Amino acid sequence: MTNDIDSIFAVLSGVAVLLPLLGAGLWFWLCPRLGEKLTGYAASSFLGISFLCTLILFFKVDSFVQLEFARWISVGPSNLASFSVLLDPLSLALGLVVTGVGALIHIYSVGYMHGDPGFGRFFSYLNLFVVAMLILIWSDNLLGIFLGWEGVGLCSYLLISFWNKDLANAQAGKKAFIVNRIGDFGFLIAMFCLYRAFGTLNIPELLVLVREGGLADWQLEYSLWACLGLVLGAAGKSAQIPLFVWLPDAMAGPTPVSALIHAATMVTAGVYLVCRLQGLFLLHPQVLELVAYMGGATAFFAATIAIFQFDIKKVLAYSTISQLGLMFLAVGLNAPVAAYFHLITHAFFKALLFLGAGSVIHGMHHEQDMRKMGGLRKKMPLSFWTMTIGVLAIAGIPPLSGFVSKDEILLMTKLADRPWLYGLGLATALMTAFYMGRLWFMTFFGRTRSDHEVHESPANMTAVLVVLASLSAVAGVINWPRAWGGSEWLSSYFGDLVYQGSVDSQVSWGSLLMKVGIAVAGLGLAWWKYRAFVGGDDFRSSSFRLFKGKYFIDEIYDFLFVRNLRRAGELCWRVVDQGMIDGSLHLLGRLANSVALRFKRLQTGVLQAYVLWVWIGIIVLLFGAWSLGS
Repeated sequence: MTNDIDSIFAVLSGVAVLLPLLGAGLWFWLCPRLGEKLTGYAASSFLGISFLCTLILFFKVDSFVQLEFARWISVGPSNLASFSVLLDPLSLALGLVVTGVGALIHIYSVGYMHGDPGFGRFFSYLNLFVVAMLILIWSDNLLGIFLGWEGVGLCSYLLISFWNKDLANAQAGKKAFIVNRIGDFGFLIAMFCLYRAFGTLNIPELLVLVREGGLADWQLEYSLWACLGLVLGAAGKSAQIPLFVWLPDAMAGPTPVSALIHAATMVTAGVYLVCRLQGLFLLHPQVLELVAYMGGATAFFAATIAIFQFDIKKVLAYSTISQLGLMFLAVGLNAPVAAYFHLITHAFFKALLFLGAGSVIHGMHHEQDMRKMGGLRKKMPLSFWTMTIGVLAIAGIPPLSGFVSKDEILLMTKLADRPWLYGLGLATALMTAFYMGRLWFMTFFGRTRSDHEVHESPANMTAVLVVLASLSAVAGVINWPRAWGGSEWLSSYFGDLVYQGSVDSQVSWGSLLMKVGIAVAGLGLAWWKYRAFVGGDDFRSSSFRLFKGKYFIDEIYDFLFVRNLRRAGELCWRVVDQGMIDGSLHLLGRLANSVALRFKRLQTGVLQAYVLWVWIGIIVLLFGAWSLGS
């Protein structure tokens, strides 16, 4: 009976991954034959089937299931890596988000990408993106995770630079790809260290060895370096300090791509990785402390930049970096359930906000500057009301999902007795409410500042917004605190899979009211400043130059690294490539040519000369034979 059940699980998980993988190879060449709508909805249905398979697995898998499909890499008698899956609460919960939100984004894209000459190519890339993310979160070994890790990196490059005829878009894709290679180097180092220390890259086996304890000092040293490498990898994928610079430029791609990257796929990978290997990180509390401070600093830092952006997608991009910082703050303070809870709610309201922004951009004929918007609430009512729910959710207005999940992170930070981090969290919450209120008022209120004829988006786009708005409103119930009459279902669902410190069951109404007051204050300040915004620069003082310039981090990186690496590359090209390699080859060519020219003189065409040389050769051979004989 167990084998039959495992076979069913294998079929479901195989279909969930392989069906969109098949689609990724189809839509390139089927689109001209099937047409846009049929291609778009077929690609969306493949994701819908993947979601249904994941949903069945979610309800049927009790604790965990490990299934091997094929051997991949063997070293001697041991199996280093297999094509296999690990289905447990961590992977299935995120799998539902990836396939569910991914399917909604596919449906939305049918309307958004209408008329684009690369329509089929776009949906092939989208299907492949979801496949890579499923491989990442379902693999039971680090090499499999790394395969998916590189897959989402490739797909992000392909989709960010999708409109690659524009040089800026191509450069944005290249920037994302190269910055992530830095993080990937850390991941590779981590795998080498873990294999050296434990002799396996299989995650369940690795965590069992860690739990058993009794590790030698050299094993702990290797595991420390592994944890640091994993943190670097997570910082790259999840856009944390110092590797956050690629994500704002990723807005160069079509808006559904931004929603997929920010809500359901790539940027969640770092949070997932640290939660999955929490047992390993518990060996080194100092690394978790580093993660917490990295997350807190990133959350605050990105929020200060978001306030000064005018591109509606750039505001949301820095918001994602900031919210991911809060998740890393929670993970670093041993609150992975709180981080995962916020990851799930964030997926809903951030997908809603990005797709809502895409609806506005679509209705505004691809205008993204909020200074040229205004007064859209009457012209785009569905987009307005659905985005309103998203704005209030991320701002932290109860009882919407963002308030519940963000409050849990702040509560865990307070209970961990980290006053500086708690202060950063509260300041981030205030700034989040302000910059999202600013986006809301500048876009939908005041007088119209656009010359375009604005229109509401088609039904296949707005219907998706309605679904995401509903999820953003109610998703907080999945871990509604017991102190508020809830069941904290997500905590119970994860069980002993991850460790989270206890939460005080008593409600601190003062603390709760303070957090609500912070959210209301941020929105109120935005209303006071932007309710009648007429355009122009809203921060004219030169004292804001540092924030408006995004702390000039890109310029600093360009000065310190990019230029010097380019110079080093040019030096290597001139000295090593042209001087040594090409020079050596050219020298050999000239030498061969010189020798050939000299021997060429022997080719006179005079028969007597050839006979003379034959006799000379015979004499030399005879003399050589006589010398050897004597």
